[in-house]
This record gives sequence, structure tokens and C-alpha cells, in this order.
Amino acid sequence: MGPLTLDQIQVFLAVVDEGSFTKAATRLNRARSAVTYAIQKLEAQIGLPLFDRIAYRPTLTEAGRTLLWRARRIADESDAFQQSARSLASGLEAELTIVMDSMFPVPPIVEALRAFTMTFPTIQPRVYVQPLGAAAELVLDGTCVIGLLPLIFSDMAAFKNFPLLTIDLVPVVSPDHPLAAIEGTIETHVLQQHVQLVLTDRSALTVGRDYGVLSARTWRLADLSAKQSMLLAGLGWGNMPFHMVEDDIERGRLKVIRPADFDPRVARLVMGCAYLAADRLGPGARWLVERLRSGPGPHLNATSMHAAQISGG
Repeated sequence: MGPLTLDQIQVFLAVVDEGSFTKAATRLNRARSAVTYAIQKLEAQIGLPLFDRIAYRPTLTEAGRTLLWRARRIADESDAFQQSARSLASGLEAELTIVMDSMFPVPPIVEALRAFTMTFPTIQPRVYVQPLGAAAELVLDGTCVIGLLPLIFSDMAAFKNFPLLTIDLVPVVSPDHPLAAIEGTIETHVLQQHVQLVLTDRSALTVGRDYGVLSARTWRLADLSAKQSMLLAGLGWGNMPFHMVEDDIERGRLKVIRPADFDPRVARLVMGCAYLAADRLGPGARWLVERLRSGPGPHLNATSMHAAQISGG
């Protein structure tokens, strides 16, 4: 079998889409005989008939139906290749890498990426999710261009950053946990008798540093969803972003508790957008940064206020 050409694939698809050799010829601005010859040559090369010509209109054979989706995929990939080449020639990035802190609310970045892909269809986003200092490290080492993370981890000369939104942390526990039976303020010596579930990572930026840890007994987890599941299972108490547990609180699956030494300074995290000051952002990255800078929307501010009221802040 000789090598197939993209032109043969395009002729095949034109006949399928138009349902006629004559109409396909008109669409391709060719003689009908040229279209017929192209199909005959393609069938001879693959050793299979693609069309049944007995009927008034050419209909796909079983082999033709089987190969049709592959032909469309080849044509789509060819179009995507050409679009990407044009974009690269114009200075657009091939890919935009983003890292989100695991506590960062998803809706703002989803809306921004939806608009981004409509504006830059050839740039492929690659999104990472990491906790605490690990997110900042991915920007520092060049793995990611943009970081959506707590500003406390990007407050250094290497970064340019700006605030996006504020999230509130609330201490919660399962209603079946012993701490849930305590109304009002819970003294630290009581908390220390129970396991605290603590989010952690292995980054150099947070090594040896704890945030909001009050219990002497801790379980360390690098995944926020796992922490939420363990809280729901009653394996300990811990601080969670309010937007992640709001529904659990409303439905009674988790209960907000009031540690006496709960530090309000670590109960509110300012999330921001950060990127390396020394790097020149490409057109797609600049567009996304400006889109994020325009603001995430009022619903997040309302969530922060609600969380503050619940936690007594």
C-alpha cells in the first residue's frame, strides 16, 4: 500500500458529507471525473471499497463506515496542526501552565479558562493542583507560568503578584465526634486530647512551619479532599475552607467548633495570582492575568462574610 495523502482524505470526506460525487466536485472546485478517480485510487491503495455505487447515491460500505471516523480525525488533526503553526508564528504560546493551591475556589478559574479557550483556541491549558508552598515552588522552578495561591507564599522579590479573593478557614468536626458535644469555646488542653487533621506538603517553603495547629496529636495529609473525607468520617477535627464545607455544615454532616486559641490571622487567606518577575509573559498568559485581575465576582465576597459570621470572626 502506497502512502495516503491528506487530499485523498479530504475528497473522501467531501463525498460523504455531500452525499454525491457531483456535489463533492462542486465543493472542491474540481471535475467530477477527478473526484471519482481520487476515490478509486484510494480504494485501490487500501484494497477495500469505500462506497457502494449500486444505489442512486453513493453509500458507505461497512469498511467505509469503519474508516470514516479515522478520516475525520486525520482531517481535524491537520486543521489543528495548521492553526497551531499559525499561532506559534504569530508569537502565541503552545501551552499555558497554571498551578492552583488546593484551597483555591474552582469557579473563578473555570470561568476564566472558558473565556480563555474561546479567545485562544490553539493554546492548551495545563492545570496543576498543589497545597501550600508546593504551588509556589512550581512557579519558582518554571514548571508553571501562573500560580493561583496564598499571597504569603509569593511575597518575595522573585514574584509579581496581586490579590484575587479571600477565603475563610473554619474549624469543623463530625457531629459524632466528642468535640461536637461541647458548646461554646473549647480550651486548647481539651483539643490536644484529640487528633487534628492538618494539610501539609514537602516544599522547602513550608518545611518546619505549621499553620493553625493546636493539637498535640496530628495526622498530616497532602490532599484536601482526603482531609474532608476523614473529617466527615469523624477521624479528627481540622480547619477547612468554608466554600468547601458550606454544604456539609448546612446539612449537618459537619459542625463548626470554637477553639479558644483559634488565630484569626490564619483563619483568613488572601489568594492571589503570581508569576515570575523576571519572565516575560506570552500573549495568552498576559490575557489570562488581566482577566483574573478584573475580579472573581461578588459571590466569593459573600461567602467570606458568611464564613466569618459562622466562625465568630
